[in-house]
Amino acid sequence: MDKIQDSRIAKTKLFFEQKFAFMEKLAKEIASGIKSAIKKEMIAVFRPNLTSDLEWENIEDANGQTLMQKFPDTQFYDYTKSFQRMAKFVNQADDFPSNYHLTFSRSEHNDTLCDMVLQMGGNVAVVFRDRLPKTWKGHEVINGDESDLRFRDKQGVIVGLIEKGMAKKDETGFVQEGINS
Repeated sequence: MDKIQDSRIAKTKLFFEQKFAFMEKLAKEIASGIKSAIKKEMIAVFRPNLTSDLEWENIEDANGQTLMQKFPDTQFYDYTKSFQRMAKFVNQADDFPSNYHLTFSRSEHNDTLCDMVLQMGGNVAVVFRDRLPKTWKGHEVINGDESDLRFRDKQGVIVGLIEKGMAKKDETGFVQEGINS
């Protein structure tokens, strides 16, 4: 294993074994990131789920605050495969943080849910083989590889991503052909 994998495993272990200690450490890292961004005259944004799909809008620290409550002027964003979370976000539910943006992730098993998210005005990330089409299932496709700042995307679009890594060998239907549809 390399250092990055070791670090991820250690953080995951800390989260599940000592959640409050993890949240305190994460809050310090976010505060440091905000200060660093201000010094560079940039805006700090954070994507808490890189390889997970945790419900950060419900995860509280020892004081009963979520990250979004602790840093109300900071933008957070993530991808999710949870239709329930996505519906709360799109419908601007009272219990969903206004500074947390979600993009729904398509899999080979959730096309019906993707259609529902798009009908509600949400965005859906879709992985394509080789090239991005202009439209997919009648919806405009934007280039999601140009920037990861999903909260800047217009609503009701497909966030097209070109296959990378293991996805290049996918034969499950997860990767879609880059053909206009």
